Amino acid sequence: MKQYVYLLLGYMTFAAACGGNSSDKASVPAPAATQAPRVMAPFRFHKTIEVSPGQYYDVLAWGRGSESMGAFEILRSDSASMKYTTTTGDLEGRIVDVYNADMDTDGDPELFIHTQAADSTNAAEVFAFEYKDDNARKIDFPRLTRSQRKGYRGNDNFFIKDGNLMREFDVYDENDSLAKKPIQKRLIQYTLRGNSLSADQLSTDSVTKETAIAPVASRNQQTETQSGSKSSSVRKKSTSRRSVKRRTSSRKKQTTKKRRRHR
Repeated sequence: MKQYVYLLLGYMTFAAACGGNSSDKASVPAPAATQAPRVMAPFRFHKTIEVSPGQYYDVLAWGRGSESMGAFEILRSDSASMKYTTTTGDLEGRIVDVYNADMDTDGDPELFIHTQAADSTNAAEVFAFEYKDDNARKIDFPRLTRSQRKGYRGNDNFFIKDGNLMREFDVYDENDSLAKKPIQKRLIQYTLRGNSLSADQLSTDSVTKETAIAPVASRNQQTETQSGSKSSSVRKKSTSRRSVKRRTSSRKKQTTKKRRRHR
Protein backbone atom coordinates (compact mmCIF):
# COMPACT_ATOMS: atom_id res chain seq x y z
CA MET A 1 0.00 0.00 0.00
CA LYS A 2 2.82 2.36 0.87
CA GLN A 3 4.56 1.53 -2.38
CA TYR A 4 1.41 2.41 -4.28
CA VAL A 5 1.13 5.76 -2.48
CA TYR A 6 4.78 6.51 -3.20
CA LEU A 7 4.28 5.70 -6.87
CA LEU A 8 1.21 7.93 -7.05
CA LEU A 9 3.02 10.83 -5.39
CA GLY A 10 5.95 10.40 -7.77
CA TYR A 11 3.69 10.45 -10.81
CA MET A 12 1.93 13.61 -9.60
CA THR A 13 5.26 15.30 -8.99
CA PHE A 14 6.50 14.33 -12.43
CA ALA A 15 3.29 15.61 -14.07
CA ALA A 16 3.53 18.89 -12.19
CA ALA A 17 7.12 19.27 -13.24
CA CYS A 18 6.29 18.64 -16.90
CA GLY A 19 3.41 21.11 -16.74
CA GLY A 20 5.63 23.70 -15.17
CA ASN A 21 8.25 23.31 -17.91
CA SER A 22 5.64 23.72 -20.64
CA SER A 23 4.32 26.88 -19.05
CA ASP A 24 7.85 28.21 -18.69
CA LYS A 25 8.55 27.51 -22.36
CA ALA A 26 5.36 29.24 -23.39
CA SER A 27 6.20 32.32 -21.37
CA VAL A 28 9.67 32.75 -22.93
CA PRO A 29 9.44 35.50 -25.58
CA ALA A 30 10.57 34.76 -29.15
CA PRO A 31 13.89 36.31 -30.16
CA ALA A 32 13.51 39.63 -31.97
CA ALA A 33 14.31 39.71 -35.67
CA THR A 34 17.65 41.27 -36.50
CA GLN A 35 17.39 44.63 -38.24
CA ALA A 36 19.84 46.28 -40.56
CA PRO A 37 21.88 48.99 -38.87
CA ARG A 38 20.29 52.37 -39.28
CA VAL A 39 22.18 55.57 -40.06
CA MET A 40 21.81 57.95 -37.14
CA ALA A 41 21.12 61.67 -37.61
CA PRO A 42 22.57 63.92 -38.88
CA PHE A 43 23.79 61.24 -41.35
CA ARG A 44 21.52 60.06 -44.17
CA PHE A 45 23.69 57.64 -46.14
CA HIS A 46 26.66 55.41 -45.40
CA LYS A 47 28.51 52.88 -47.52
CA THR A 48 31.88 51.24 -46.91
CA ILE A 49 34.11 50.23 -49.82
CA GLU A 50 37.17 48.06 -49.23
CA VAL A 51 39.72 48.67 -51.99
CA SER A 52 42.47 46.49 -50.52
CA PRO A 53 43.17 44.82 -47.15
CA GLY A 54 43.32 47.57 -44.54
CA GLN A 55 42.26 50.31 -46.98
CA TYR A 56 38.64 51.45 -46.58
CA TYR A 57 36.57 54.30 -47.94
CA ASP A 58 33.48 55.30 -45.94
CA VAL A 59 31.15 57.53 -47.96
CA LEU A 60 28.58 59.47 -45.93
CA ALA A 61 25.90 62.10 -46.55
CA TRP A 62 24.85 64.35 -43.69
CA GLY A 63 22.95 67.52 -42.82
CA ARG A 64 20.22 68.79 -40.52
CA GLY A 65 17.18 70.94 -41.27
CA SER A 66 16.75 69.94 -44.92
CA GLU A 67 16.28 66.69 -46.78
CA SER A 68 17.49 68.05 -50.12
CA MET A 69 20.55 70.06 -49.05
CA GLY A 70 23.60 68.92 -47.17
CA ALA A 71 27.13 67.64 -47.72
CA PHE A 72 29.03 64.45 -48.40
CA GLU A 73 32.35 63.20 -47.10
CA ILE A 74 34.74 60.40 -47.94
CA LEU A 75 36.68 58.99 -44.99
CA ARG A 76 39.78 57.15 -46.14
CA SER A 77 41.32 54.73 -43.64
CA ASP A 78 44.69 53.12 -44.36
CA SER A 79 45.52 51.03 -41.33
CA ALA A 80 48.71 49.69 -42.92
CA SER A 81 50.25 53.16 -43.31
CA MET A 82 48.29 54.62 -40.38
CA LYS A 83 46.96 57.45 -42.57
CA TYR A 84 43.44 58.85 -42.32
CA THR A 85 42.14 61.56 -44.68
CA THR A 86 38.79 63.24 -45.36
CA THR A 87 37.32 64.56 -48.62
CA THR A 88 34.16 66.70 -48.48
CA GLY A 89 31.79 68.47 -50.84
CA ASP A 90 28.38 70.14 -51.06
CA LEU A 91 25.39 67.96 -51.88
CA GLU A 92 22.01 68.71 -53.45
CA GLY A 93 19.52 65.84 -53.45
CA ARG A 94 20.38 62.40 -52.16
CA ILE A 95 23.11 59.80 -52.70
CA VAL A 96 21.82 56.77 -54.60
CA ASP A 97 24.97 54.63 -54.60
CA VAL A 98 28.76 54.67 -54.72
CA TYR A 99 30.93 52.75 -57.21
CA ASN A 100 34.60 51.81 -57.18
CA ALA A 101 36.79 51.12 -60.23
CA ASP A 102 40.30 51.38 -61.63
CA MET A 103 39.40 52.50 -65.14
CA ASP A 104 42.91 53.39 -66.30
CA THR A 105 44.47 50.32 -64.60
CA ASP A 106 47.17 52.35 -62.87
CA GLY A 107 46.52 50.87 -59.43
CA ASP A 108 44.86 54.06 -58.12
CA PRO A 109 41.15 53.61 -57.30
CA GLU A 110 38.39 55.89 -58.56
CA LEU A 111 35.22 56.55 -56.57
CA PHE A 112 31.96 57.66 -58.22
CA ILE A 113 29.18 59.08 -56.04
CA HIS A 114 25.83 58.88 -57.84
CA THR A 115 23.38 61.50 -56.59
CA GLN A 116 19.82 62.26 -57.68
CA ALA A 117 18.05 65.62 -57.68
CA ALA A 118 15.28 66.11 -55.15
CA ASP A 119 12.95 67.78 -57.66
CA SER A 120 10.67 66.24 -60.28
CA THR A 121 13.46 65.91 -62.87
CA ASN A 122 15.17 63.03 -60.98
CA ALA A 123 18.32 64.08 -62.83
CA ALA A 124 21.62 62.44 -61.92
CA GLU A 125 24.84 64.14 -60.86
CA VAL A 126 28.07 62.25 -60.34
CA PHE A 127 31.04 63.23 -58.17
CA ALA A 128 34.23 61.49 -59.30
CA PHE A 129 37.51 61.23 -57.38
CA GLU A 130 40.76 59.43 -58.06
CA TYR A 131 42.95 58.56 -55.07
CA LYS A 132 46.71 58.27 -55.20
CA ASP A 133 47.82 57.23 -51.71
CA ASP A 134 46.14 59.75 -49.42
CA ASN A 135 45.69 62.47 -52.08
CA ALA A 136 42.27 62.88 -53.70
CA ARG A 137 41.95 64.39 -57.18
CA LYS A 138 38.53 65.49 -58.36
CA ILE A 139 37.61 64.52 -61.93
CA ASP A 140 35.10 66.54 -63.96
CA PHE A 141 32.22 64.30 -64.93
CA PRO A 142 30.95 64.84 -68.52
CA ARG A 143 27.49 66.33 -68.89
CA LEU A 144 24.96 64.88 -71.30
CA THR A 145 25.14 66.34 -74.78
CA ARG A 146 22.16 67.94 -76.47
CA SER A 147 21.29 64.78 -78.37
CA GLN A 148 21.76 62.62 -75.25
CA ARG A 149 19.42 64.87 -73.24
CA LYS A 150 16.63 64.42 -75.80
CA GLY A 151 13.86 62.44 -74.09
CA TYR A 152 15.82 62.23 -70.81
CA ARG A 153 13.69 62.01 -67.62
CA GLY A 154 16.27 61.03 -65.00
CA ASN A 155 16.15 57.84 -62.89
CA ASP A 156 19.55 56.75 -64.20
CA ASN A 157 21.05 53.33 -63.57
CA PHE A 158 24.86 53.20 -63.11
CA PHE A 159 26.97 50.05 -62.95
CA ILE A 160 30.52 48.84 -63.54
CA LYS A 161 31.20 46.62 -66.56
CA ASP A 162 34.64 45.50 -67.81
CA GLY A 163 36.27 48.08 -65.56
CA ASN A 164 34.29 51.01 -67.03
CA LEU A 165 31.39 53.01 -65.64
CA MET A 166 28.14 52.45 -67.54
CA ARG A 167 25.06 54.67 -67.52
CA GLU A 168 21.62 53.57 -68.70
CA PHE A 169 18.31 55.41 -68.66
CA ASP A 170 14.90 55.33 -70.33
CA VAL A 171 14.12 57.67 -73.20
CA TYR A 172 10.66 59.18 -73.58
CA ASP A 173 8.84 61.01 -76.32
CA GLU A 174 9.12 64.79 -76.12
CA ASN A 175 5.32 65.09 -75.96
CA ASP A 176 5.13 62.63 -73.05
CA SER A 177 5.57 65.20 -70.28
CA LEU A 178 4.43 62.75 -67.57
CA ALA A 179 6.98 60.12 -68.63
CA LYS A 180 4.40 57.33 -68.73
CA LYS A 181 5.83 55.04 -71.41
CA PRO A 182 9.51 54.86 -72.43
CA ILE A 183 10.21 54.36 -76.12
CA GLN A 184 13.78 53.00 -75.76
CA LYS A 185 16.89 52.89 -73.55
CA ARG A 186 20.08 54.90 -73.92
CA LEU A 187 23.43 53.38 -72.88
CA ILE A 188 26.58 55.46 -72.32
CA GLN A 189 30.06 54.21 -71.45
CA TYR A 190 32.57 56.34 -69.53
CA THR A 191 36.30 55.75 -69.87
CA LEU A 192 39.22 57.46 -68.14
CA ARG A 193 41.95 58.68 -70.47
CA GLY A 194 44.78 60.58 -68.84
CA ASN A 195 43.17 63.00 -66.41
CA SER A 196 39.77 63.30 -68.07
CA LEU A 197 36.64 61.21 -68.52
CA SER A 198 35.12 60.65 -71.95
CA ALA A 199 31.58 59.52 -72.72
CA ASP A 200 30.70 57.26 -75.66
CA GLN A 201 27.10 56.39 -76.49
CA LEU A 202 26.80 52.69 -77.26
CA SER A 203 23.09 52.52 -78.03
CA THR A 204 21.63 53.57 -81.36
CA ASP A 205 18.68 55.95 -81.15
CA SER A 206 15.81 55.06 -83.46
CA VAL A 207 14.41 58.56 -82.98
CA THR A 208 17.58 60.10 -84.35
CA LYS A 209 17.48 57.76 -87.34
CA GLU A 210 13.94 58.70 -88.20
CA THR A 211 14.60 62.42 -87.96
CA ALA A 212 17.73 62.01 -90.08
CA ILE A 213 15.85 60.16 -92.84
CA ALA A 214 12.86 62.49 -92.88
CA PRO A 215 14.65 65.57 -94.34
CA VAL A 216 16.17 63.41 -97.10
CA ALA A 217 12.74 62.18 -98.12
CA SER A 218 11.37 65.71 -98.18
CA ARG A 219 14.28 66.88 -100.32
CA ASN A 220 13.63 64.06 -102.79
CA GLN A 221 10.00 65.07 -102.92
CA GLN A 222 10.98 68.67 -103.53
CA THR A 223 13.33 67.58 -106.32
CA GLU A 224 10.58 65.53 -107.91
CA THR A 225 8.11 68.41 -107.73
CA GLN A 226 10.68 70.82 -109.13
CA SER A 227 11.51 68.46 -112.01
CA GLY A 228 7.80 67.96 -112.63
CA SER A 229 7.16 71.69 -112.70
CA LYS A 230 10.12 72.19 -115.05
CA SER A 231 8.83 69.53 -117.45
CA SER A 232 5.34 71.02 -117.37
CA SER A 233 6.73 74.49 -118.11
CA VAL A 234 8.78 73.09 -121.01
CA ARG A 235 5.65 71.43 -122.37
CA LYS A 236 3.73 74.69 -122.15
CA LYS A 237 6.48 76.54 -123.95
CA SER A 238 6.63 73.96 -126.74
CA THR A 239 2.86 74.04 -127.10
CA SER A 240 2.83 77.83 -127.31
CA ARG A 241 5.58 77.75 -129.94
CA ARG A 242 3.60 75.29 -132.02
CA SER A 243 0.49 77.44 -131.83
CA VAL A 244 2.50 80.51 -132.91
CA LYS A 245 3.96 78.57 -135.86
CA ARG A 246 0.49 77.45 -136.89
CA ARG A 247 -0.82 81.02 -136.80
CA THR A 248 2.04 82.37 -138.86
CA SER A 249 1.65 79.61 -141.46
CA SER A 250 -2.08 80.25 -141.76
CA ARG A 251 -1.43 83.99 -142.21
CA LYS A 252 1.09 83.32 -144.93
CA LYS A 253 -1.39 81.12 -146.78
CA GLN A 254 -4.06 83.83 -146.59
CA THR A 255 -1.72 86.48 -148.00
CA THR A 256 -0.67 84.25 -150.92
CA LYS A 257 -4.31 83.62 -151.78
CA LYS A 258 -5.06 87.35 -151.79
CA ARG A 259 -2.13 88.05 -154.10
CA ARG A 260 -3.32 85.44 -156.62
CA ARG A 261 -6.79 86.97 -156.68
CA HIS A 262 -5.46 90.43 -157.45
CA ARG A 263 -3.43 89.06 -160.30
